[in-house]
Amino acid sequence: MNVKKMTNYTNNVKAQELWKTLYLCAKESPTRRFHALYDKIYRPDILWEAWQRVKRKKGSGGVDGQTIEQIVSEYGEENS
Repeated sequence: MNVKKMTNYTNNVKAQELWKTLYLCAKESPTRRFHALYDKIYRPDILWEAWQRVKRKKGSGGVDGQTIEQIVSEYGEENS
């Protein structure tokens, strides 16, 4: 397995672990409030995994109307 595939696999596993933990905490206590999620959501591995999922599903433009192609051409893949 090459380094890039291994890194992607590791990031994906870490992202899934975070999502599973948050899911289980929410199910265990339905009234629980998650006040400090920004530090977890803003992690580079989480953002990269989200970006890969949006691209894979051919996500549509958001409220700003930007498409995936516009983001890649304007900012580049690594900077998005």
